[in-house]
Amino acid sequence: MLKNSSLNYVFFYLAAEYKLNYMQISYFFRHPAQAFHSIEEQFFAIQKKLPAGFKFTNHFAKFPSQGLFKRIYIAAEAAFRQSEVNHITGDIHFVAFFLRKSKTVLTIHDIGSILSGNPLKTAVLKLFWFTIPVKRVKYISVISEFTKKQLLKNLNISAQKIVVIPDCVSPEITPFSKQFNAEKPTILQIGTKINKNLPNLFEALAGINCKLIIVGKLSDSQLFILKEKAIDYNNFVNISFTKVIALYRKCDVVSFVSTYEGFGVPILEAQATGRAVITAKRAPMQEVAGNGAALVNPDKPSEIRAALLKIIENTAWRESLIAAGFKNVKNYSAQNIAARYAALYKRVKNENKNG
Repeated sequence: MLKNSSLNYVFFYLAAEYKLNYMQISYFFRHPAQAFHSIEEQFFAIQKKLPAGFKFTNHFAKFPSQGLFKRIYIAAEAAFRQSEVNHITGDIHFVAFFLRKSKTVLTIHDIGSILSGNPLKTAVLKLFWFTIPVKRVKYISVISEFTKKQLLKNLNISAQKIVVIPDCVSPEITPFSKQFNAEKPTILQIGTKINKNLPNLFEALAGINCKLIIVGKLSDSQLFILKEKAIDYNNFVNISFTKVIALYRKCDVVSFVSTYEGFGVPILEAQATGRAVITAKRAPMQEVAGNGAALVNPDKPSEIRAALLKIIENTAWRESLIAAGFKNVKNYSAQNIAARYAALYKRVKNENKNG
């Protein structure tokens, strides 16, 4: 029988081994909102698939990112929540000001916010959300080669500092069989911001017997066009991810003809559900879609319309798109993407150890 001193030795040895073999990650998220947020769902899915040996804590900003003093509070509070590796998941890039540079990873989803708009506002946003934060972190993860190219083009940053790790499709989204409604198909549109290209989509749908489901708050101008084009639609705002999944299952076709995206997760979510997809023939959407989508010029409503009509009328082509989508989405499993983040975290920890 082991004596107390021996038991204590074993206990401390096991504790030391546990500490050596486990890595602690601090994730920093923006303030939680009622609406479905793709950033959060992305990392929740990734966290569930991290390999053995990784522990994590999620830290959510106490306030929405509004006003100078609230943002200072958010950043200062983050300083007390650090661990072996810090990961800013997006949006609140300024948190990097108060975190240890050598232990911090920043994920940048896109830089569309600084490519147009009010010059003064854009200059301030570029300085405090991009120029300074990218200098205050060890590595930057981006979700596509397209975003990496835009970062290198618009910011003074080393390419060696950027790691491309694409988004994943949530394991909660699974194939769901549904008979295609050729008489009156239901079309799902995720997002209503200007880059989502709704005016051209509405123009394309005019006169087609369909039901359009739109997720996101509609502007007055968008509502006016819907009425003018006599489009039958339903609108959902501030809904849960569970409800979004239900809408994917309910629809027949997913439209994602954006003029600009950092990635395009709805393409993968549609493919994982087993739905035909129409998306833009431009980076990064066409790379994300693989062979599993109808590719169109988003600036031409006639092409969007023709693609939808072909999906409705050509059963064999529609089913080939769906089959290719199922094959494509395997490349973006949460387990595969989690493994790539785990490798990045290990790199950060090892470089700190050897530095």
